Amino acid sequence: MKLFKLSFLAIIMLIVITFALPVAAKDYRHIKIATEGAYAPYNFKDAGGNLVGFEIDLAADLCKRMGIKCSIVEQAWDGIIPSLVAGKYDAIMAGMSIKAKREKVISFSRYYCATPILFTVLKSSPLADFKTKLKALTLDDVSAEEQATLDQMRKAFKGKTVGVQVSTTHEDFMIKMMPDIEIKSYDKMDNMILDLLAGRIDIGLTSLTFLSPLMKKPEGKNLRLIGPVMTKGPFGRGVGVGVRKEDTKLRDMFSKAIDEAIADGTLSRLAIKWFGFDNSAKE
Repeated sequence: MKLFKLSFLAIIMLIVITFALPVAAKDYRHIKIATEGAYAPYNFKDAGGNLVGFEIDLAADLCKRMGIKCSIVEQAWDGIIPSLVAGKYDAIMAGMSIKAKREKVISFSRYYCATPILFTVLKSSPLADFKTKLKALTLDDVSAEEQATLDQMRKAFKGKTVGVQVSTTHEDFMIKMMPDIEIKSYDKMDNMILDLLAGRIDIGLTSLTFLSPLMKKPEGKNLRLIGPVMTKGPFGRGVGVGVRKEDTKLRDMFSKAIDEAIADGTLSRLAIKWFGFDNSAKE
């Protein structure tokens, strides 16, 4: 009986001591970063099947600044957030815009580039010469003039099909601000462009950072950009690194490294290299 009491007391003391010990901070000496690998020039595969692009170069630079080893892994877009939360990898760098809806599930570093959004059509389309009075829309707080421009687009696009990538800010915009326009969602942006070029959809909606390099390629010669450049609101607050909510230290490490890349001009140089214009964060 005494032996039982002593053993029971020892177990209780062990439990108390265990829970009283401080929790060791997570070690971020080696992390995995997920990217889609199908969203040029942010991230894509070259002829040899290697992951390349703006975010691949940026990830290498940020990891060097943080003094950690990073591995880049490929992940399909529609499962990229659930797989982060499940612990498959530690961060996401995949052209992902910072949005309140996503911030309910994960956290983001400070933003590293902006994503102006545009519509595109075939040069042979009846909409090829479509123009709006406003050349730019900032959709955080829509003014009467901006709403008139949105209404003008809705009227012009009536009866047409707009292609978007699934689970993106582009899809959110169409659902929220053009609910009466038919949309077709794609797993990859490349597949949306293929359907647009083949005439299976009428209009595509995506970022200028995706379209600008595309327009210089043979397949882009048949496309024309239409309507205003759109930012903020449904399109988020720029692109950032996604991490799990509990990984606040890792989030802050990325933010600090991004600040350093802005300060020494690295971020600007990478943006110009891959996008052909400077859409990098400035402060």
